[in-house]
Amino acid sequence: MDIINNYGFVLIVVAAAVGFLMAWGIGANDVANAMGTSVGSKALTIKQAIFIAMIFEFAGAYLAGGEVTSTIRKGIIDSAFFIDTPELLVFGMISALFAAGIWLAFASYLGWPVSTTHSIIGAIVGFAAVGVSSDAVEWAKVGGIVGSWVITPAISGFIAFLIFQSAQKLIFDTDNPFESAKRYVPFYMALAGFVMALVTIKKGLKHVGLHIPADQGYFIAIGIAVLVGIAGRLYIRRIKIDPKTEREAQFANVEKVFAVLMIVTACCMAFAHGSNDVANAIGPLAAVVSIVESGGEIGAKSALAWWILPLWGIGIVAGLALFGHRVIKTIGNGITHLTPSRGFAAELAAATTVVIASGSGLPISTTQTLVGAVLGVGMARGIAAINLGVVRNIVVSWVITLPAGAGLSIIFFFMIKGIFAP
Repeated sequence: MDIINNYGFVLIVVAAAVGFLMAWGIGANDVANAMGTSVGSKALTIKQAIFIAMIFEFAGAYLAGGEVTSTIRKGIIDSAFFIDTPELLVFGMISALFAAGIWLAFASYLGWPVSTTHSIIGAIVGFAAVGVSSDAVEWAKVGGIVGSWVITPAISGFIAFLIFQSAQKLIFDTDNPFESAKRYVPFYMALAGFVMALVTIKKGLKHVGLHIPADQGYFIAIGIAVLVGIAGRLYIRRIKIDPKTEREAQFANVEKVFAVLMIVTACCMAFAHGSNDVANAIGPLAAVVSIVESGGEIGAKSALAWWILPLWGIGIVAGLALFGHRVIKTIGNGITHLTPSRGFAAELAAATTVVIASGSGLPISTTQTLVGAVLGVGMARGIAAINLGVVRNIVVSWVITLPAGAGLSIIFFFMIKGIFAP
């Protein structure tokens, strides 16, 4: 307790610095992979994708970040073990942020799309299990997270496969692709409107304080879907093209329509991601600030200091702008060749999986969900369409993320403990 009273300000400054590093890593990795499909399909340039992500990620984080956040992310550790020694939780959260930030920077440099959620959870588990007690870790929840490595990519990959195959059969394999697009694309637009509305309601607006009941949320989403479908039909009917035009030219026009859809889905996903994953960086930071300012008291929720969200927003934008292009290249070009229609199938599948997971309580990584969706699109074109070398590197990076975060966190925990409590 004396440590908190004597070094409180220093601990907050250190926590803010490593919290900024963590936010930078999220921008360079998580946000970048969310924009990868849009860039890889050439629906957006890298500069346009970064600009859109900056606006909507920051808006999601700042507007929907909320006023309080969970002290211990996802209940991975038991706070009862820290009641008598709250300084250990402060050291641990600082070391977890530092470890996750370092790992994300390293992975982003190599172009690996890893899970920021798993990075911070691995780091928290590491310091708690080794630095405090293995009983302090809720191992059942950790097991559920490990299981999500297989489940969520598989779900999103399967959905992406179905969406892409349906578009192929209904539109691209027909005698007159553009006429088929006029008939069926409005339904894809309506489906996208429905899913994106649900993602925004479930993952974004609830943080603002707008707690919309589930049944009302679905009715609102259906209403938005109908409006989007009607608008899509009116939009595509205004595009004039000679029915005798060569199929290649018709394909190009159909892809332009899907490109517009991709931009809309990218904006919605960026907002939802900013609002949902904000806790990965600010939860541990808010915990440190709360414990120090309360003189050592550990609460289930931590009020956010006014400067935390702006710090997070600036960090995420800086990471995306300076390092994001590496992960964007991996997602957009490395796994398989993407066109706007393929990229749309992947993004819609990822968004659908997010809705399914949030409704069922399934642990989820937006990164792994999107990579699984891109793989699903590639599989629809045959195994030869997938760069297996890149996929192997991605899977390896997923497997080592938890132990890498844990190992770094353990090292930093004992270093910080040695400095402040020798």
